[in-house]
Amino acid sequence: MDPVVTKLCFSFLFSFLFTYYFIPIFIKIAYAYNIVDVPDGNIKQHHAPTPYLGGAALYLGFLGTLAMVFPFDNQFFLFLVGSTLLFYIGLVDDLISLSPLQKFAGQAIAVICFLRAGFYLKSHIFYNPWNIPISAFWMLLVINAFNLIDIMDGLAIVVAIFCAFNFLLIALFMTHAAIALLLAAMLGSFIAFFCFNKPRAQIYLGDAGSLFIGGLFSTVPFLFSWGNIDPFAYMIPIVVLAIPLLETCGLICIRTWKGIPFYQPSKDHFMHYLKRKGALEWHILLFVSVASTIIMCATLLFINQTIATTTLVAMGVIFLLSWIYVLFMRNLFFLK
Repeated sequence: MDPVVTKLCFSFLFSFLFTYYFIPIFIKIAYAYNIVDVPDGNIKQHHAPTPYLGGAALYLGFLGTLAMVFPFDNQFFLFLVGSTLLFYIGLVDDLISLSPLQKFAGQAIAVICFLRAGFYLKSHIFYNPWNIPISAFWMLLVINAFNLIDIMDGLAIVVAIFCAFNFLLIALFMTHAAIALLLAAMLGSFIAFFCFNKPRAQIYLGDAGSLFIGGLFSTVPFLFSWGNIDPFAYMIPIVVLAIPLLETCGLICIRTWKGIPFYQPSKDHFMHYLKRKGALEWHILLFVSVASTIIMCATLLFINQTIATTTLVAMGVIFLLSWIYVLFMRNLFFLK
């Protein structure tokens, strides 16, 4: 067997087994110390108090795997510092509830770590003075996107699984072996966590997990040499992360229109729209999985140069209109 394939399989399996082993332990710890998410009958409508420490199991599984398979360097050290900082910010928020400003300040420090590690745009397409601000905005957007989408059993982790798998296939096509190892470790941890987070969830990501995942996906695109494929290949990360980005932009628009601060919880997530039409949680996960598969096919066709940039943009517009139509149509076709 090819050594690269062997390492990828080991990275995936070790991450899966390591995370799967630790999740029940963290469930017991969370119950023992009352680190649980209590339903409030309004925004939080889950069936019973549910442990929050899923992010800790993900964090351990992912980093434990990287310690075994990934080549460490100074750049990667700062990447770990930023990711760890996001994890601890989320963990503190799960325990004592930080204010939005406190969370944002912590996220900003993590983003500075990522920038100092070299995770920013370096393409000639962008004017140099704008490289750092655009990169910082992107990171903050993606970090908060996964935090916002984590509002239903299995939803955020299913989106994360498809995004990681999509980036993994792209890394394999571009022969980025080290990036593929990183993504295989992510994928293994995510799938193991889904086994416990699927409806009805036994454990939640919490802010620790969602911010940690957001931090990973905010930086992974900067590891790729997109310019070697196509001058416009820099739009690929936007396509891969389309669902959490759509959710975030949609919430900002709807809450602004309603006069609600964009960071204030409300029943305006796409999940709420689908539930009001009679969709069950498994229906929503199926809907997201199909949408993610379509996105994955489009990105792979573009990377393989089977479709042109204009075709990808046209497909993106069709996807956006279809997404809006499904949310606001009277009846859901997949419930008939």
